[in-house]
Parts: sequence; structure tokens; C-alpha cells
Amino acid sequence: MDLNLYLQEPFAQHALLAGALVAIICGLIGPFVVMRGMAFAVHGTSELAFTGAAAGLLIAGNAVAGALVGAVVVAGLLTALGGEPSERDSTIGVVLAFGLGVGVYLLSRYNGFASAATNVLFGDIFGVSNGQLALLLAIGAAVGLAMLLIRRPLLFASVDAEVAAARGVPVRALGAVFLLILALTVTEAAQIVGTLLVLSLAITPAAAAQRLSAAPATVSWLSIGFALVATEGGILLSLASGTIKPSVFISAISFAIYVAARLGSPRRRVAYA
Repeated sequence: MDLNLYLQEPFAQHALLAGALVAIICGLIGPFVVMRGMAFAVHGTSELAFTGAAAGLLIAGNAVAGALVGAVVVAGLLTALGGEPSERDSTIGVVLAFGLGVGVYLLSRYNGFASAATNVLFGDIFGVSNGQLALLLAIGAAVGLAMLLIRRPLLFASVDAEVAAARGVPVRALGAVFLLILALTVTEAAQIVGTLLVLSLAITPAAAAQRLSAAPATVSWLSIGFALVATEGGILLSLASGTIKPSVFISAISFAIYVAARLGSPRRRVAYA
């Protein structure tokens, strides 16, 4: 079956739409993740989506719902235990180690097929159902609205937290809200590229965009554009190949964009505006 025939199939159309939704949200939050130095938080949260998926399978037979609930729990734990920014990485490491152990135990107690949980690790974009597509749309709309409401104070707090706090910006509360947004976005993205490659959408496009511009609005648009190119291009290439998973192409395209941006422009500092 050639690519044109594949594109007439519902599974391919669902994959492209789901990929676009995830890419837009990842591209939107990515610049803040890079500015706030939260790459490890993305990694830790994405890995712990597996634990939530295993719990969801065991309790309710629903890996996606479990991963989403787990994301909220993880965000709460990291907020409660995080303390100072200097302690954040060690806290994430502690929670990550414990959470993965719990996930392995929960999965060992599940007697059905574990592919739904392992798909969270590796992605299953061609298995997106109508219900999952609706859930992705709802999460995307909620995350987009939240980012629209907090974007300016969050940008201020990300560039200079001390000055923002002195000016009355609720820095700690914004950090907690953004961590929750991050957890939901990472869980959403995990369904596309899997937790093991989620950095390719949540970090790489934004890192490339910040190499090309110092204007926050431009960085955001470039980040979204790069994420869309990587995701939609990866899905199309996977369909054309017939044997290679989309996550392989998505991560490769993201990396190529980053390398091109790095070689083509000196690093620029994003300033508050």
C-alpha cells in the first residue's frame, strides 16, 4: 500500500491529527522548559507515566487514564518535595527511582496483556482511537488556555525569579502550575513518541528555536513549527517506510533541526518582553 492509500485510512488520519495536537502543545511549553532548566523534570515525569499506566491497567484496565492521574500525582509530589531549585534534580531522581520500582511491581500483578503499558514507553501513534483523540484534544485545549493565562508572569519568573518575586509575581505558585502543565503535556506526548523519546518534542524544537531568535513570541512560534515538522514528517515517513516506527523519524528530524539551528546561528539569549 502506498502513502496516498494510507492517508485515506482512519488510523493514519487519527495519527496525523493526534501528532499535530501533541506537537503544538509541546512546542508551546518547550521554551519555558529550556529557560527554567527543567529537562530532567521532563525526563523524570515521562518515565513515571509508565507507573501511572501500569496502575491504570491494574485498577481500571485503562493505561492512558492511569498515566494522566499519575502525572497529576507526580506533579504534586515534586512540588511538595522540591524545595529550592537547587534541590529539584535530586528530588526528581529520588521520586523517579521509587516510582519506576512501583511501576514494575504493579505490572507484575497485571494478568492481561501489558502492551498498553509498554506502549507508553515506546509510543503507539497508529493505535489512537476516537476516544483517545478526544482526550488529547481536551488536554491540549486545557494546557493551551492555561499557558495563555500565565504566559507573561511565567516568562518574567523564568528569566529572573528574584526580581519577579520582588515585583509581586507568585513565583512558587507559577512553578507548581507549570509543573502540572508539564506533567500533563509529557503524558500526552508519550502516546506519540513514547516516554523514552519524549525529549525529542518537549525539548529539542525549543532548544533549536532559541538558537535562532531572542524574541519570546518568535521562539514560541518557531518551537511549535519545528515540533510540527518533526511530528508530521515522522509519521509520513513511517507510513512510507512501512516498517520503521514514527518515533525513530520524529527524534531524527528533531535532532537534525537542532543541529542545523546550532550550526547556522550563534546562541541567543531569550529576554523578557
